[in-house]
Amino acid sequence: MTRDFTTDVLICGAGAAGLTLAIDLARRGIPFRLIEMLDDAFRGSRGKGLQPRTLEIFEDLGIVDRIVAAGGPYPPQREYTQDGAVTDLAVGEAEEPRTDEPYRTPLMIPQFLTEGVMRERLAEFGHRVQFGCELVGFEQDDESVTARLVGKAGEEVVHARYLVGADGGRSFVRHALGIDFPGKTLGVRVVVADVVLTGLDRDAWHRFNEGDMQRQIGICPLAGTELFQIQAPIPLEGNMDLSEEGLSGLVSERTGRDIRILSVSWASAFNMNARLAELYRVGRAFLTGDAAHTHPPTGGQGLNTSVQDAYNLGWKLATVLKGDPVSLLDSYEEERRPIAAQMLGLATSLLDAMKRGEMRRGRETHQLDIGYPESPLAMEEPQREGGLLAGDRAPEVPIMGAAGRPTSLFQLFKGPHWTLLGYEVERSAIAPRQGLHIHVFGPRGDVVDHGDCVRQAYALTPGSWVLVRPDGYVGAIVSTEQIDALEGYLRHVGLGTGRRKPAV
Repeated sequence: MTRDFTTDVLICGAGAAGLTLAIDLARRGIPFRLIEMLDDAFRGSRGKGLQPRTLEIFEDLGIVDRIVAAGGPYPPQREYTQDGAVTDLAVGEAEEPRTDEPYRTPLMIPQFLTEGVMRERLAEFGHRVQFGCELVGFEQDDESVTARLVGKAGEEVVHARYLVGADGGRSFVRHALGIDFPGKTLGVRVVVADVVLTGLDRDAWHRFNEGDMQRQIGICPLAGTELFQIQAPIPLEGNMDLSEEGLSGLVSERTGRDIRILSVSWASAFNMNARLAELYRVGRAFLTGDAAHTHPPTGGQGLNTSVQDAYNLGWKLATVLKGDPVSLLDSYEEERRPIAAQMLGLATSLLDAMKRGEMRRGRETHQLDIGYPESPLAMEEPQREGGLLAGDRAPEVPIMGAAGRPTSLFQLFKGPHWTLLGYEVERSAIAPRQGLHIHVFGPRGDVVDHGDCVRQAYALTPGSWVLVRPDGYVGAIVSTEQIDALEGYLRHVGLGTGRRKPAV
């Protein structure tokens, strides 16, 4: 029986994860719908920091400059003690950009500004979020997902090839799939609020009573806005007054200062949890972002991990929808679930440090060292003993085009394609094909390894081929003598030379 599909992918949830997936599918020409049960966009700053690896992703998606323009650097952390001492400390170690890591410092930008830029980018591809539309039920078979939606115009039935639950920590999709969400409640309840206030300068992240979970409070100016974000642990039980009056009382009690809350734009009180979904996929339904993992906000990992989940899933869905191996989708959980497990451990350990008043963020929070060395999509022929390995993040390197204009590897990688770099190879050894951009360094190559930087960064020898995935990770490193292995890899990921098969 031929089924009339309404769309290829139904994305449930229009936060950072859902928007990342939508932008990636849009630029690949994949039909999708992005629905959000809320009537309007989220207005809070639950996530206020973007890590360097996420900035690299946003460069690929074409929005990094807009994101940086909308945000700003983290201010110093100003700690006030009961004896009147005041100390300014950096939130993390300042790191200058390097050629291989152009973004090395986290950016502060409240979540609502980040998602606003992402919706703007999505609109440039001709797509918009469908607000006020809720997924209320679905079932699936071997061919499709049949979903029931309720929106402003009533109920409708949607037939999609795949469903993606990007619908947060209380995910309807996860519950409907019966996926366990094991973990623990961490015994910490906090209030987070975005407010306009008087009585504090905007030149620092003000922190009072560090290490005292009964009286601790942080008040941080939110870059790109007139707002401050209040963060404070509160009792595990009881109602919390989140009005201007209630928050003014909390701030006054814990700071001892004349600070007045003029307005509250968003506020939330919640218990911290660390939980990880046992599965990221059941049949044709996937989990991504907070639907798959929830954690304390210490370390600024959550929104970033969610963006990277969706960035990993997008190109794989698109490849399969164009008729290539369905088995490619298995690698999504294999690659991303271990990353989330590591992230939960990091965030929890930073929470413990925060309780002691000792939390400092280092390189481990930047997510530049994340990789997939154990992935089924990582291949080396022959095996390498050191240097860059398959599964690693592909580093940036400045290069020169053969015509003499400067460019960089990130510029070659930018877009939804795979990139194959050949170092002193015969270009004709690999036939051109759709979805693969081939660039050759060496005699009569189209790019020039100016200063020998590519050879050093990628640990290359003459005859080496490096295949970079659409998400900026090294898929394969192969010598010319093993070119047949490279051809087999290309076929496995949908880059064979044959005709396209029907979408599945």
